Amino acid sequence: MSEKSVTNVCMRGRRRNWTRALLAGCMLVSAAGPWAGTSSWADTSSVIKPSGPAQRIPDFVDLVKQVKPAVVSITSMIRSDAMEGEGGGMGMGGGGGPFPFPFPFQMMPQSSKQLIEARGSGFVISADGYVVTNNHVVKGATKVSVTLDDGTTLPAKVVGRDGKTDLALLKVTPAQKLPFIELGESDDVQPGEWVIAVGNPYGLGGTVTAGIVSARGRDINEGPYDNFIQVDAPINRGNSGGPLFTQDGKVVGVNTAILSPSGGGSIGIGFAIPSDTVRSVVDQLRKTGHVVRGYLGVNAQVISPVMASALNLPTPATAGAPPAGALVASVSQDSPAEKAGLKAEDVITDFNGQKITTPHDLAVRVAAVAPGTQVTIGFVRAGKAQTTSLKIGNLASAAGDAGKSASAVGGQHLGIALAPLNRDTRQQLGLPQDAHGVVVSDVEAGSPADQAGIRPGDVIQAVGSQAVDAPKAAVALIKTAMGAKKPLLLRILREGQSLFIAISPDGSTAGVPTDNGAGGDDDEN
Repeated sequence: MSEKSVTNVCMRGRRRNWTRALLAGCMLVSAAGPWAGTSSWADTSSVIKPSGPAQRIPDFVDLVKQVKPAVVSITSMIRSDAMEGEGGGMGMGGGGGPFPFPFPFQMMPQSSKQLIEARGSGFVISADGYVVTNNHVVKGATKVSVTLDDGTTLPAKVVGRDGKTDLALLKVTPAQKLPFIELGESDDVQPGEWVIAVGNPYGLGGTVTAGIVSARGRDINEGPYDNFIQVDAPINRGNSGGPLFTQDGKVVGVNTAILSPSGGGSIGIGFAIPSDTVRSVVDQLRKTGHVVRGYLGVNAQVISPVMASALNLPTPATAGAPPAGALVASVSQDSPAEKAGLKAEDVITDFNGQKITTPHDLAVRVAAVAPGTQVTIGFVRAGKAQTTSLKIGNLASAAGDAGKSASAVGGQHLGIALAPLNRDTRQQLGLPQDAHGVVVSDVEAGSPADQAGIRPGDVIQAVGSQAVDAPKAAVALIKTAMGAKKPLLLRILREGQSLFIAISPDGSTAGVPTDNGAGGDDDEN
């Protein structure tokens, strides 16, 4: 029978509803026909046989199989009032900026009007059940549970949280040892390197996405210690707190924020907390439940080319490159910096062997050092490179001293807490970088300060006729005035406008607005 006749028989067989056996035989014969005998299809001289590139796109199958058991889903029952100011868990700053921070996580409405079910991600870092996630995933939570890769759900205890880095440490009690993953070295990660994100986007669980590191050391102006790894791996709601892996299976970051101009989902640009930061914070949370940070005691600013010339700084090796270093604008009293001899107009260029290119670099490096650690600082003074050694202080203690209420003098009590006005505070208050003074961080309800109308966020620029730039100086002047039973006159900067507030010895107050303009007339340097 010819090839053509076989095909026709089969076609007829189908039309006549022949048995399945006959059809199967026809399909077998017809399938073999075109490549049999003398058919032109048997000529393979011009067949295309693609050959793959020498370097193939990475395949993460084996890696994911190994690390996935240590990645968990986290469910938090969060009070609705705890979500206020967080953009409903989807943004910060009222949605006015492009960075939804905290990172968006999946939320499910509950029957209770007071509770919201939030779902995020995390990963196990020890066999006995310690789990790392984001602070905002569990902030305000009344109940937290962790779901393992095999579906097991365990209640979790919040060991500690750190809002400044958006990290939290949880603890579960497993029936047996858990598979866990190790933290890698984020300082070794380079732009262009492949990374893999594993997490719980949209509550789906165990989802894997990949991309490359697009930048390091990103400061997106959302926190005092921003030092993010920027990645282009597609990550979405629910990936919050999940790990970012390199190809060696080590965690080099914790996914935390995304770039989202519309406030919606991911457009492919995300930010991860570096593992070096995670390691430092988690170690402290594990030991004490809270985080302490190093304190140097300087206010620093960026160096412009004109400033660099005036300060006789070395010319950058690369033409057109911005001057490197942190210009010391002021030194806090009794601080480690003052005791080591650092002065205004010094330019810090090196911190404990690490190059300092901006004031933000300095803040991040100092905060990462444990209080009591001896460090070496390289700086330029009057065009000459110098070094000094000092012992890093405790930021919490310094903030406590700076933030003490002006009280307990002659029975008088003003009722305010003060904090330094630094770069980050200026950004938060929308002030120019040359604004000076001290920030009112808290006002005691019913106190003379409260009755006078002083508010948190006000900037005290002068006590009487004396300008102030440090909380201790302001407290000393306030105590002196109140102890002498004299009226206390404060010059306040509020929402870009200056005003005077007077408080008499008997506690009565009078506020007289002025038109001095914003920013004051005193230079921080």
